[in-house]
Amino acid sequence: MEAINGDKLRGHLETLVLSTLERGEAHGLEILRRLDDAGCGMLRLKEGSLYPALYRLEGAGEVAAIWEADTQGRRGARRRIYRLTAKGKRKLHAGRAEWQQFVHVLGGILGAPA
Repeated sequence: MEAINGDKLRGHLETLVLSTLERGEAHGLEILRRLDDAGCGMLRLKEGSLYPALYRLEGAGEVAAIWEADTQGRRGARRRIYRLTAKGKRKLHAGRAEWQQFVHVLGGILGAPA
């Protein structure tokens, strides 16, 4: 099976991000790792797609973000930590329902077993 890239993820990325944050707060690279792990290495998502989605979610009040107080002994810049808000949980619930309907409709068209 070929990798799932940005074009195939379009329209679903924000729901996927919200789903990863349901498991707990995380910085951007941790979100990418969670998506990669959950997708068994088949997702080909780049930082250039993730961060604009995070900024949109933050602007909509669906995630909240804070800067780390310090680097906690590791090298590099402080990281921005994202967490799911109550509004984000509602959007995630709606996104899952939309996805289930999408799969049901396409499965019917393609003749996939129910």
